[in-house]
Amino acid sequence: MTGYLALDPMALLRALPGNVAQGLIWGIMALGVYITFRILDFADLTVDGSLATGGAVAVMLIQGGMNPALSLLFAFLAGMAAGFVTGFLHTALGIPGILASILTQISLYSVNLGIMGKANQSIGLGQKNLVASSRYVTADDSVFFFIKLVLGCLILVAVVYWLFGTELGSSIRATGCNSQMARAQGINTNFTKVIALMISNGLVGLCGGIYAQYQGSADVNAGRGAIVIGLAAVIISEVIFAKLCAGKKIAFAYTLSAVFVGAILYFVAYTLVLWLGVKSDYMKLFSAFVVAVFLAIPYLKGKYAMKKRRAK
Repeated sequence: MTGYLALDPMALLRALPGNVAQGLIWGIMALGVYITFRILDFADLTVDGSLATGGAVAVMLIQGGMNPALSLLFAFLAGMAAGFVTGFLHTALGIPGILASILTQISLYSVNLGIMGKANQSIGLGQKNLVASSRYVTADDSVFFFIKLVLGCLILVAVVYWLFGTELGSSIRATGCNSQMARAQGINTNFTKVIALMISNGLVGLCGGIYAQYQGSADVNAGRGAIVIGLAAVIISEVIFAKLCAGKKIAFAYTLSAVFVGAILYFVAYTLVLWLGVKSDYMKLFSAFVVAVFLAIPYLKGKYAMKKRRAK
């Protein structure tokens, strides 16, 4: 009990800006996960590899003298390439989606080692013109950094919202909703699946590039467990904001934005658990527990509602 009394509330408060920054950055990855998990209805585990690929590409290009902002374009393209491989294995070779993504994820470990030449590479937090850096969080102009980060995320949401309102985006949504009906309407569902996987993993690669700049290094294991964080952010946002978004004309835009809030809440909860004295060794278990709980809530609520209706 004394351990809990000794907890410093100010330490938790000081960690909050870092939680928000990480939540916004990882929210980009969660946005990619939302596209495959909810829109396409595809269990894509490529994420754990493509996030590290984006980080590796960005860091190596920055080391080579490229502008950090421009390196993110190549991180995005590298993620798209990873998504294409998963899509090709699934659509052209007939490999089940989850197995195709696992194969790509495993192979990306070797690819990432090849890109970096070793398990990790550093650019240092003192590097100039970084798009994001943990040193910006405590800098004098930290407010400007957070404004840029939030604006960047809103622009991404706007682009994704626009994209899924186009004919191609509608085809992807139709494929995820009912692929047989989509094919009957003349939609090439194999093509839409590949495109959706490329867009999703492109966003994941972009997140990897930004996060590598934020922490000043890229690691071959950086994406391990990323899919769990992405799912946690998506599901937390759905459970908390589902009613708020329902019935609105731009409900889809609200849903996409809520993913970032879900990611922030995840990192706040993560820090809270660490603050309470839980060993960091158990944090993967905590992440899995959070996902399991939030996945179960809608099911249990539906079951309880059905029970009430039958009782009347």
